[in-house]
Amino acid sequence: MTCQIVWFKRDLRWQDHAALAQAAARGPVRCIYIVEPGYWQLNDTALQHFEFIRESLQALNSHLQTLGGCVEIHTGEAVDVFDRLLKETSFTEIHSHEETGNAWTYARDLHVKAWCETHRIPWHEYAQFGVVRRLKNRNQWQAAWEQHMQAPQEKPKDIHFASKVNSLPFSMHAPAHLKHNPLHRQRGGRPLALAVLRSFLNARSLGYRGGISSPLSAPDACSRLSAYLAYGCISMREVVQMTRAHIEELPPQASRHRAGLQAFMSRLYWHCHFIQKLESEPEIEWQNMHRGYDGLREESFNEAFFEALKNAQTGWPMVDASVVMLRETGWLNFRMRAMLVSVAAYPLWLHWQPVGEWLATQFLDYEPGIHWSQLQMQSGTTGINTTRVYNPIKQAQDHDPQGLFVRRWLPAMRNVPDSWLFEPWKMPDNVRQPKGTDAASSIQIHTPLVDLSSATRSAKERLHALRKNDKVRAGKKAVIDKHASRKTFSTRRTSTKSQAASSQMGFDF
Repeated sequence: MTCQIVWFKRDLRWQDHAALAQAAARGPVRCIYIVEPGYWQLNDTALQHFEFIRESLQALNSHLQTLGGCVEIHTGEAVDVFDRLLKETSFTEIHSHEETGNAWTYARDLHVKAWCETHRIPWHEYAQFGVVRRLKNRNQWQAAWEQHMQAPQEKPKDIHFASKVNSLPFSMHAPAHLKHNPLHRQRGGRPLALAVLRSFLNARSLGYRGGISSPLSAPDACSRLSAYLAYGCISMREVVQMTRAHIEELPPQASRHRAGLQAFMSRLYWHCHFIQKLESEPEIEWQNMHRGYDGLREESFNEAFFEALKNAQTGWPMVDASVVMLRETGWLNFRMRAMLVSVAAYPLWLHWQPVGEWLATQFLDYEPGIHWSQLQMQSGTTGINTTRVYNPIKQAQDHDPQGLFVRRWLPAMRNVPDSWLFEPWKMPDNVRQPKGTDAASSIQIHTPLVDLSSATRSAKERLHALRKNDKVRAGKKAVIDKHASRKTFSTRRTSTKSQAASSQMGFDF
């Protein structure tokens, strides 16, 4: 019996799954996921990513078992796995969603395409987000996004599975070398994704506007859907359609609730806008979007500063607390993400690429298309965005005035008096080590790596001097033509300040 292969990648669901629906309409299917050793050797992968995928696949497998099938877990490079499958069964087509991943997955897909052409096996790829393959003109993008979001969800009707694989056990083991799996991270799977979405639509979105900036309120005010969207436990179209339906059902007096959901909708749009950048120019993962900025920071990378940042030892409490929270949970709200990259790029003058690889391993919701675009935007190398520099002292004053956040994640800060909360390195000796105590009991505080004011000023001067260069200014138009947004999203009814925040680091929603 011939069959269709459904290749699951970052689309770990069964609802609104075009590849599964189209394959099932053509005949019996085999659903597969490939654990690719080459991928899990990359610098932007981590154990938390693997475990989230495993949990999501377990949920997918449980659902398929109720229908008489399963998801097969294969280990090996993709073309080798397809070679083996072709020898043991007669499959006629491969179906999968498009993937806008990193350079490795892009090269992998080219190899699979060549393999399919050699073996004369059609490979059907379907849109995953509002991202357009081979987009010729950015002016066409917004209409294409809206068309995709309004289209009916693709639901498989009757699924017939290849009989020989119905009872395969689920087995998926993480490579031994993988590190970093936060104890308090979100768990994967479509049922959890739906529960999180419903709790946000029904209640938590009331605090969305005004609640997502502070790391104290953001864990509840944000939708917390970013990881589920990154791995496709729920589709973007499902989220957009459910959110729009919820807005329509709200009574007229629910203005706060409506405003929160409308602000959330704007971020869903920007989510795809940024992934489109990587789809249109994969090179932005490793080279400056505006090539006129080549050499800006690359040759002066300070490894000691980088290690201090990764180990939460910069001396700025808000920065170090954010690093610890991210390390312990796999998540951080958008403003604190932007602050981390800003501190790395300006006062510490670190090139965005190594910083981006480290942050990719820390973010459970690592989405390459958003990640690399945002790293460059926050670092000032796109050439088209306003310079955004976050002062970590001001961020603490604005968003953690009582020190609740930094004291939670930095135990040493619990002994710091309120008057020295924002600049604890300035504490006099008699405060740091009260009279009658020994040195071992003194408050241990890191001194900032650099003087924040002078280092930031110097960094901005260097960047702005480059922007005045005639060649750099001349190259700006090409970047705008290829990547800049063309229109204001029609459902956004936010202030100018809120609109700027919509395009900041992380897209944790």
